[in-house]
Amino acid sequence: MSGGRRWILVVPIAVLVTALLAGVVTWAQAGNIQRDLTADAQAALTQAGLGKGSVTFDGRDATLSGFPPDQALRALEVVQNVDGVRAAQLQGDVVPVAPSTSTPPPTSAPAPTTTAPPTTSATAPPPPTDKAGVQAEIDRMLAEAPITFEPDSARLTPDGEQAARAVAVALAKSPDTFRYRVTGHAARGTGSASGALKLSRDRARAVTRILTTNGLTTKRVTYRGLGDTRPAGGEEDRRVEITVV
Repeated sequence: MSGGRRWILVVPIAVLVTALLAGVVTWAQAGNIQRDLTADAQAALTQAGLGKGSVTFDGRDATLSGFPPDQALRALEVVQNVDGVRAAQLQGDVVPVAPSTSTPPPTSAPAPTTTAPPTTSATAPPPPTDKAGVQAEIDRMLAEAPITFEPDSARLTPDGEQAARAVAVALAKSPDTFRYRVTGHAARGTGSASGALKLSRDRARAVTRILTTNGLTTKRVTYRGLGDTRPAGGEEDRRVEITVV
């Protein structure tokens, strides 16, 4: 009987020791991942000339702080592009990046003494504040200026990048409670189904980065790829859709 009792005691102790060792290994691996990601992110920031701030990691999620407002969004984009980074967020003030416009310099000519009253057609309507209105505005903007990509690539065309930035600026004015999903698509016949799925996901991710570096927080935007499962025909197969969720 005494030998049986000893075995009963030994088995729970062995299980406890195994669990503790597994926990130590998991903790050590998580620490290594954070150290590696921190080193890679700092190196990428230094290479981009953005060494005035700091980046820390909680697992694969990065937090950036201490960057000048005019460099914060660029630093966020650099860290998001580091392999292994799942998400990134900023602490501190930022200067939003708006589409470039050419504004004529002010003249020294005196203002006219009388001006014509503004007409109703010249007054821009306020941005929509309901989900249906915001979705309609997104659809209108993408119909007028689609977000386009180079063939067989997740690289946006110049017009596609400008269209994505314009949408980002518009969505930044929407209510903070609104969330958005970016869905990527690929054309059929460009490779395997898995390759089309990866390409569509990369396209959605590229547009998501533009949205989150031009006014939207990373928590408000998710993305996914549907491969070539929903063809629209022609150039529209290389597209992304942005949906209010």
